[in-house]
Amino acid sequence: MLSQKTIDIVKSTAPVLEVHGVAITTAFYKNMFEAHPELLNIFNHANQAKGRQQTALANTVYAAAVHIDNLAAIIPVVKQIGQKHVSLGIKPEHYPIVGEHLLGAIKEVLGDAATDDIINAWAEAYGVIADAFIGIEEEMYTATESKQGGWRFFKDFVIADKVKESDNITSFYLKPADGSILPSYEPGQFITIRVSIPGEKYLMNRQYSLSKATDSESFRISVKKEDENNPEGKVSVHLHNNVNIGDKVELTAPAGDFILDPLKTTPVTFVSGGVGITPMMSMFETIVKNNPSRSVSFIYSARNENLHPFDKDIRSLMENMDDAKYVSLYSESGDGFITKDVLKEHAIVNGDVYVCGPAGFMEAMINHLLELGVPNENIHFEFFGPAMQLELVKAK
Repeated sequence: MLSQKTIDIVKSTAPVLEVHGVAITTAFYKNMFEAHPELLNIFNHANQAKGRQQTALANTVYAAAVHIDNLAAIIPVVKQIGQKHVSLGIKPEHYPIVGEHLLGAIKEVLGDAATDDIINAWAEAYGVIADAFIGIEEEMYTATESKQGGWRFFKDFVIADKVKESDNITSFYLKPADGSILPSYEPGQFITIRVSIPGEKYLMNRQYSLSKATDSESFRISVKKEDENNPEGKVSVHLHNNVNIGDKVELTAPAGDFILDPLKTTPVTFVSGGVGITPMMSMFETIVKNNPSRSVSFIYSARNENLHPFDKDIRSLMENMDDAKYVSLYSESGDGFITKDVLKEHAIVNGDVYVCGPAGFMEAMINHLLELGVPNENIHFEFFGPAMQLELVKAK
C-alpha cells in the first residue's frame, strides 16, 4: 500500500507528465538502451524510430499518476500491456532496469523541479506498479505454459508452407521444430516472431495475428510486405524474400485480448482494411466451424482486387453459414471506401463489431459506429504496434 503522502505527490505530478511525458520517455529509452543494448533484441526498432513506443509509455505513466489512488482502475490497461509483454518475453528482472532509467529520465527532463520527494514518491509508486505487472504477467505465462503444448518465452518453429494470398500478402504456416502438439488459442490472438536478419546487429521481433482458426496442425500468419526502404518493413521484407519452407524461426505462444467469444450467439460484424483482415479470418472461420447459424456481416476494403487476400476463402466459408453477408470495396476501382452509409446499410448495429486496420481507418470506423448507435462496449478494436490514443466522438 502506498502512503497518502506518496499518493498526493504522484497525483500532483500528473499535469507535468501530461506536458513533458514524451520528452521523459524519449530520454528514458535513449538512456536505457545505451546502458543495456541487449534490450534492443526485445523492442521493436521501428516503433522506437517513429516515436510510437515513447508516446504509448507516456500515456501509461500519465494514467498511472492520475489513478495512483485507485490502481484498480488501470488494471485493464495493465492486462492489455501485459499481453504484449508476455508475447515479447519480458521478465521480472527487466523491471528494475526500467525503474532506474525512468526515474533518471524524470530527473533529467524536469531538472530541479524533480525534487527528492518527487523522485522518492515515484520510486515507491513504480515499485507497486511493477509488482502489478509482474504478477499479472506471471499469471499469463503460467496459464499459457500449462496448456497442452504450451510453452514460455520463445520456441523454434519450422516454416511448413508459404502461400501467396495477394500481391502484397503471403501466409506462412508454422509447425513446432520438435514435432510437439500445438496449444489452442483464441480467435483474434497473435504471436511474436523473432528473426536474425543479415546485416542487423540485433534480433528483430514482430507481432502478427494468427489468420486461421485454431487447430492441431499449424499456426498461420499472413504478412504484408512493406516498402523495402521503410524501416518498419525490415522483418516483413525478410520473411517474404528470404524465409522459405524448411527454415526455422522463433515464436512466442499466442497472446492478446482482441478476441471473439465463440460461445456468444449475438450477431457480429467484421470491419477491416488492408492487412487488418488477418484476425478477422481466424474469428470468422471459428464461427463457421462452431456456430454457423450466427448472423455475420463481413465488410472489407482494399485499394484494388489484387491486394485483397482470402476473397475465395471468405466466399467458400460463407456457403456454410445460415445468415451471412460479405461486402468488399476497392478504392482504386470506383467502389470507394467504407463510409458511414456503408456501415449503416451493412453493419449489424445490435451486435458486436470488430474493427482492425490502420489507426486512421479504425478511428473513422469507430466514430461512424458510435454515431450509428452501436454501444461503446460492443465495439472491439486492435492496434498495430503500441496502443495509441484514438480521437473518438464519445468513447471513454
